[in-house]
Amino acid sequence: MTSAIDARARHAAPRLTARWLAALVTVLAAAPAGCATSAGTSGGPAARPPVIMARQLPVVGTVLVNGWGYALYMFVPDARHRVTCTGGCAAAWPPVMLPAGSAPKAGPGARAALLGSDPDPSGGRVVTYRGWPLYTYAGDAWPGHATGQGLNLDGGRWYVVRPSGTPVESAP
Repeated sequence: MTSAIDARARHAAPRLTARWLAALVTVLAAAPAGCATSAGTSGGPAARPPVIMARQLPVVGTVLVNGWGYALYMFVPDARHRVTCTGGCAAAWPPVMLPAGSAPKAGPGARAALLGSDPDPSGGRVVTYRGWPLYTYAGDAWPGHATGQGLNLDGGRWYVVRPSGTPVESAP
């Protein structure tokens, strides 16, 4: 014999799944152009340039994010204009890749004049901001996270970047 609670749970589960699916479709439909992955786009004929914008995040303040809202980081050893995070480092800190023949796009709060790109030793080009190659962090579980802020990993410090192009050098 089933209880009334079991019956309600079986009835509620499909609604929760349908609600979750509807929310996911809404988020994907509203995503800005150039947001194929958290690290930018992977190239190809339909690839769009990544969008770099500013967003207020807890603890760190207003910083750069990609079109999905994930925090963007700079790596001190890159010393501006030189991508040094490759291989295993790039697996944990995916660079924001630029599709061939395109330019990065400035969204709200970002300055188009500070956007550029540098060659990636692994191939392709990485989006830069005020000369710093930009990366996401695999440890950021959702948009708005900045768990990589101030970490000393893979040979150097990682910092989120202000819209001015300067790093936020304080740890959370």
